[in-house]
Amino acid sequence: MGFRCGIVGLPNVGKSTLFNALTETAAAQAANYPFCTIEPNVGNVAVPDPRLQQLAAIAHSAKVIETQLGFVDIAGLVRGASKGEGLGNQFLGNIREVDAVVHVLRCFEDGDVTHVEGKVDPIADAETVETELMLADLESLEKRVPNLTKKAAQGDKEAKAAASVLGQALELLRDGRPARLTAPKDEDERRALAQAQLLTAKPVLYVCNVEEASAAEGNAHSAKVFAKAAAEGAQAVIVSAAIEAEIATMPAEERGEFLAELGLEETGLGRVIRAGYALLDLITFFTVGPKEARAWTVSKGAKAPQAAGAIHSDFERGFIRAETIAFADYVALKGEAGAREAGKLRQEGKDCAVQDGDVMLFRFNV
Repeated sequence: MGFRCGIVGLPNVGKSTLFNALTETAAAQAANYPFCTIEPNVGNVAVPDPRLQQLAAIAHSAKVIETQLGFVDIAGLVRGASKGEGLGNQFLGNIREVDAVVHVLRCFEDGDVTHVEGKVDPIADAETVETELMLADLESLEKRVPNLTKKAAQGDKEAKAAASVLGQALELLRDGRPARLTAPKDEDERRALAQAQLLTAKPVLYVCNVEEASAAEGNAHSAKVFAKAAAEGAQAVIVSAAIEAEIATMPAEERGEFLAELGLEETGLGRVIRAGYALLDLITFFTVGPKEARAWTVSKGAKAPQAAGAIHSDFERGFIRAETIAFADYVALKGEAGAREAGKLRQEGKDCAVQDGDVMLFRFNV
């Protein structure tokens, strides 16, 4: 499982409470004062997918193994973090290592919980954190781009691609805009941008942490965040960290009724995961047999050998072909044998793109 989301935000917005609830652990110390999270806490959560249970029932699988998404609870950023304020440099380094940023914003009023800026304003909070990330990226690129430009002038092909795309990112940052708006023109530039690990190039999911009464529909604060996300092409979800913390302590069989009483169809975890999948452009494929039914995660557009590599590098290295059945066909025809007999089992080679829900068996030789 190679996909990790970093949970960021100002101190006391509910990051650690949310992390604890999402991962159903008490790994992150939640306290009402800044910097209570010093080291980033990492937790993997199972991705709920009802299709997996259907497949397991048909194949009489002994085990069911969900795919997982990783969350990293990163300590609260403060104004001046890009210059090392608080524990800025350490925190910024932690953010570089994740695939997406889950930005928790306080959208609730509570006089008992101190706000580091003295008032509840999620848009201002978002801009404070984004500014610190942009300043860190700006400092990094102002040192790197001139050197790349010199190398490019000397005929270095890789430096030419990097200088072009990072120069574009630098201009965006100087204009007060994040590097995620950069538009690489080819694969070389896309690779150079990814390798730069720019903080503001990462996709962003805004999580509006609301009070319990607003968990279903949100409130005036969350409405502003959704408008901001729409304008940026980002994702936003409404979550009540307090409710999630309560759900995490409940037996699984009681959770549905509790959610229904609150007017909720699913947990905040479900909403965050779905939004995270959309943000990272991820899809799920399955392997199914009598021993286990298992879900795997790959990027949309991944080819069959890449999917095989998600299971084991040897599978990708020695890939011969994939035997693939669409999820709907597997269910309708009651499993592999029925799909094979009906001609719905496809023999696919190296150039075949994996579709969400595919049931796959890989043939390989190493």
